[in-house]
This record gives sequence, C-alpha cells and structure tokens, in this order.
Amino acid sequence: MSHASRAGRAGVCALAVAGALFTAAVSQTANAALKEPLKLDSGLLGGSLESAPGIRAFKGIPFAAPPVGALRWQAPQPVAKWTGVRDASKYGNVCIQPPGPSTGPAARLNIANMDGSPPLSEDCLYLNVWTGAASATEKRPVMIWWFGGAFTEGGGSVPLYDGTALAKKGVVVVTMNYRLGAYGFFVHPALTAESPHKASGNYGLMDMLASARWVKNNIAAFGGDPDNVTVFGQSAGAMALASLVSSPEAKGLFKRAISESGAWMGLGLAGPMRTRANAEEVGVKAANDAGATTAAELRAMSADAVTAKFRSAGMIVDGWVLPEDPTVVFASGRQNAVDVLVGSNKEELSFGPPATAERFVAGAKRWGDATDEFLKLYPHATDAEAAVSQIESSSDSSFWLMRLYADYQAKKGNKAYLYFFTQNPPAPSGQTPFPAAHASEVPYVFNNLGQLPLFPDRSIAELSGKSAADKKVADEMSSYWTNFAKTGDPNGPGLPTWKPHQPGKSGEAAILDADPASEKLPDPARLAFVDKAFARQQAVH
Repeated sequence: MSHASRAGRAGVCALAVAGALFTAAVSQTANAALKEPLKLDSGLLGGSLESAPGIRAFKGIPFAAPPVGALRWQAPQPVAKWTGVRDASKYGNVCIQPPGPSTGPAARLNIANMDGSPPLSEDCLYLNVWTGAASATEKRPVMIWWFGGAFTEGGGSVPLYDGTALAKKGVVVVTMNYRLGAYGFFVHPALTAESPHKASGNYGLMDMLASARWVKNNIAAFGGDPDNVTVFGQSAGAMALASLVSSPEAKGLFKRAISESGAWMGLGLAGPMRTRANAEEVGVKAANDAGATTAAELRAMSADAVTAKFRSAGMIVDGWVLPEDPTVVFASGRQNAVDVLVGSNKEELSFGPPATAERFVAGAKRWGDATDEFLKLYPHATDAEAAVSQIESSSDSSFWLMRLYADYQAKKGNKAYLYFFTQNPPAPSGQTPFPAAHASEVPYVFNNLGQLPLFPDRSIAELSGKSAADKKVADEMSSYWTNFAKTGDPNGPGLPTWKPHQPGKSGEAAILDADPASEKLPDPARLAFVDKAFARQQAVH
C-alpha cells in the first residue's frame, strides 16, 4: 500500500471519530473525578480509556494542523477548532518513515510502523497523554517524551513508550510524533526564501517545540502543571532536546531536561553542525534531480516520490530554531537555564559488525596528531581486542559528551545529575546476556519490561532468572526519573543516594545496575584524552 493510500485511510478513520457526541454509556467509562469531556484550546476531548486502575490514556490528540499540501515544509500551524467532542481512544497516524523494522538501533525499540501500528501519513502531528489526576486542579509534574530513531523512524505510539507505569508514580506523561526524514529536515533555498524567519529544515524540531507549547496551553485540563515540565528523550530525541536547550525558541517551555545517550553535535568530536547553506546545496541537487525547482513544485510531489528521492541528515544551524552551533552557545554559557539529568550506556555501539585491528587503527586517524596517544589507551593488537576497544572508545566518548553537558549546566547554577547505565537486558535462559547497548535503558526508564524490544511477545519472567534484578532496576530508574521531574532531584525514599554532578568530575555519576558495585565508570585517563582533544578542536574553531 502506498503512503498516499495509507494516509487517505488514516484520514477517513480520524474524521470518523472527530466531532462525535458521546453517549451516556461512553461517559460512564471515563474517570468520574477527572470529568470528561475536557476543554482544550481547540475543542472538547473525551472517550479516554483506562490503561490501568486509576490511570487514563488520551490518545491521538492533534497539537498542530496537518502538515500537508501547502503546509508541507512549513512551521507547525495551530490546530483548527473542532465542534462536538473529539474521541481520544485511538492513536493518531504515524509520521512517514522507512517501511518495516530497520537494522539500526530503532529496530530494538519496536519502531512505530510495524504490524498493528497506526497508518503512516504526512498528517501525523498527534500526541498522547497518560494521567492519574483525580481533578484538573492537581498540578502534577509533566514529562514529555521525544523518541529516538536517527530522525528517520519512531513514534509516540510505540508500545514501549506507554506512559502508564510512569503516570502511576504521580506525573502526567505526554508522548508525541514529529516529522521524520525528508519531511522533517529537508532544506532548500526556495523554502528558506518564503519563511518569515528565512529558515528551512529543522521542521521536526519545530514540531517538538509545538508539542511543548501545546502542553503549556492545555495540560492543566489533564491535572498537569504547565509550569513544571520536564522533557526527556533518547538518542535523536536526546540530541534534539540538548540542542534546543541552546535555542531562544525553547526558553521557558520546560524547566528540566533528561537526555539519554545523546547531546548536541556541534564543534565537539563530530565537527561543526551543518549549516543551512551546506544543507541547501544538497537539497538543490536532490530537487533538481527530481525535476522540482520551486516551493510549489516541491509540495506537488507525491509522498512516495519525496520518500524515494530525498534524504536528510537531521538537524542544522538554520538561523532561527538553532541560530548558532549549540557547542558555541553552551561554551559561552548562553544556553537556557534548565536542570538536567543526563548519561549514557556501557556498550553504546555494540551492534553491527565488530571492528578488526586494521579498521580500528585506520579509524583512530580521526584524532590527528593525537592518534598514537589514543591507540596507547585502547588495546588493538588482535581483532578481538580491537572489537572491544571499538565499543569502549565509542562509549567513553558518549559518556564524556554527557558529562560535558552536565558540566555546562552545573556551571550555570542549575542542578545536574550524571548516570552510567550498565544493566544487561535479560536474555533467554542459557544464552549470553545482552549488552547494555544504545537504547537498552528505555524499557527500564518507562518501567515497561513487558515491552522488551528484543522479545516483545514474552514476559520478562520467561527470559531469564534475572527478572527480580531487572524489575528492581526498572523501579529505581523510573522513580529517579519521575522524582527529578517533580523537584529537580532524583533522590527519594528507598533509593540509593545519587549525588549531584560536580563540573569536571565523574566520580559522583550514578551507576544504574542491579549491582552497581560490580561495575565501574569509564577510565579517567581516557576521558582526559577526550578533554584534550576537544580543547584542541575548540582552539582551531
């Protein structure tokens, strides 16, 4: 089925439920204390479902107008007001993305367009809310989730991101969709010229900001506190979140940020973030190859053609949403004043083919004059050593970047907490435990071990004898996360003490594991190497 036909089917389904008046029988299923329909700025909302005793889920709520037709590659526009009561019992459409499971990290997260997911469509700017509030006056802390997936896949309807367990701990949880791939990050001078901000690209980031503005305006109806908002994200979502901490457009939209295995990609180890001018060159070539030179011609392309012909490399310095390279903003202390809880995993890039000694040495040349020093820190005499060192060097750099992020916020006077996730996800009995790889912390954060990505059809008890240990870690991590959202401090009764981060230090980082004493933080000598490399690169730029 083409994207266009799937989008059409999705639109019919959405329109069929929008505006319907609910019968008394439906009203009786709603939480009697949180009286439905709820009044939003765009209309009335009802028909929520109980996801657990005392927790109600409101799904498929539009937070921006459908970005289709003339609104393709535009900043998100306000939702048109509806009449009657909009049904909130089903997820909205999923943003267009590669079909079926990918081979990347997002494949481990039950990506959003697998069997049973909502339809793919350009009309996809919907969010979902889980709340246990007994009344609209409770002012519970709010947590908004921005998912990962390399800016090309994922969605707020992924079962792993169900907010029920977190809502049970006293927060209101919001998940959302943002435009992906070419729809979310395509850059072209014709689009730049028509923008009032003279910016194109970063539409996915604009969607994220729009979801936060929607929360500011509407979350009180769900018993949430619009002045106590924490955004949390993983991988691409964490990168976007960290970058937006540097953006004037995000100022005041959230008090706290939780970034899991992702921060800005600026003048640090990956080099400067791409500029709009760089991205426009790529966009012009792709558009010319597709026979489109004007904004109107670009928008006249079918969804299938856009998906087939255009690619995107994600965020850019566009001059508006990201007016400067985030690394420059953070280094000068001009980023937004938000509290942060950040960290990474022990074996981040443990997927894909293992490195050989030859490839490892060749890759080490990215360190330039410091190549020899790098190779002394990471054994590589054999292919086996090189494979381990490849994973460790990547994970060390990831931890270093998250520590730098915590450094900047702590120096600014904000609360900062740093973690290192080392828990091995459970494997079937008798098999080697899975590594604490990229994205492996997410089931623990959401306390959704029943949605383990590698084995979504099995309960955790079926997988190994570690179920008690994994449940302990999941309960602790979800408590840390929700406590941080409530007060800016992850600590609470019954939890191991987590000390605040001190700039330039790693020793106070929390090791998140069933047995923290069995693990250790990254080698200080290796982190010091990255410090020096970063300082050299900053001096050059």
